[in-house]
Amino acid sequence: MAIHYHCRHCGVKIGSLENISYDSGSLGIDKLTDAERQEMVSYEGSGDIHIKSICEDCQEALDRNPDFHEHDYLIH
Repeated sequence: MAIHYHCRHCGVKIGSLENISYDSGSLGIDKLTDAERQEMVSYEGSGDIHIKSICEDCQEALDRNPDFHEHDYLIH
């Protein structure tokens, strides 16, 4: 069982956590609304979890260009 993080804007793999014990509280999933959870978290039959987050490059691009928030996908 693993947790995989991908950027929600560019799709790049941010990282993975393998063979760890977790609960939704330690991951912060319990802080998300139902809509956010549906959009950002997906579960595989194998038990792996995929979480959409934001990579440093996209965060920097959004900080420099606030109008980029209008776009779902960023290319850098």
